[in-house]
Amino acid sequence: MNSPLLPQRPGPRPRRRYPGPVTSQTTAPVIEADRVEVVRSGKKLLDQVSMTVRPGEHWALLGPNGAGKTTLLSLLGAEQHPTRGAVQVLGRRLGRTDVRELRRHIGHVNPRHDVRTALSGRDIVLTGATGTIERPPRWRPSPAEEARADRLIELMGVGALRGDTWPTLSQGERGRFLIARALMPAPRLLLLDEPASGLDVAAREQLLSSLDGLRREHPELATVLVTHHLEELPASTTHALLLRAGQVVAAGEAEETLATKPVTACFDHPIAIERRGGRWSARAEGSSA
Repeated sequence: MNSPLLPQRPGPRPRRRYPGPVTSQTTAPVIEADRVEVVRSGKKLLDQVSMTVRPGEHWALLGPNGAGKTTLLSLLGAEQHPTRGAVQVLGRRLGRTDVRELRRHIGHVNPRHDVRTALSGRDIVLTGATGTIERPPRWRPSPAEEARADRLIELMGVGALRGDTWPTLSQGERGRFLIARALMPAPRLLLLDEPASGLDVAAREQLLSSLDGLRREHPELATVLVTHHLEELPASTTHALLLRAGQVVAAGEAEETLATKPVTACFDHPIAIERRGGRWSARAEGSSA
């Protein structure tokens, strides 16, 4: 049964018909990338990258700076097209579909959200119903949209802050409001671009706990999270893909992929990986604890 927090969105704009939320009987991939290459200004940013994400899977994209993580995430978010290879998102192949329509069914969390006015946390979440940064002039959310925003705010653990304005919120609090915002259109796919970047330890742990809770509440939601640090991965991470210089070093179930040998190869440095209580940690091989 679908979660009550994942209904079809009664958005403010008329839209063409589009496949509805995935059901428990559906196992078709949410993402299929097949031997993808991206070349920009003569430089190959991605080289023969393949990836399949199914409903309920939670992928981590890791790699050093310049590995191609952001480029790959932009493909999965239908923000650019591959130079070669094929990318299907929610059953739609890039290059053969209206990407503006497709993006309405993808939740994207960018911690560098560029808000220019002092909107409240609740208003930030409501802009997820319109797909805009600011609230459109003269637009009023429906009662259903307001109720959904309030439920998502509570789910992310920031209910007491709903009236606080954006400039007064900490980076961690903003991150949780942005996740609630990304969930407003009831996406089947949620993309998170370094959501824990710049957070202190307490804020990071609150964010990761919220992500674990979200995944429990929505077992069919698929997520892809980009990070540089294994300590920023929620315990609910199921799969991982390691990138280096635009190529896949390893990909598969998290238990096997987020291990000492593949991570060492990915970062070209001896790194020891440990997992305790479902969470990963990394340190230089041979260093003292």
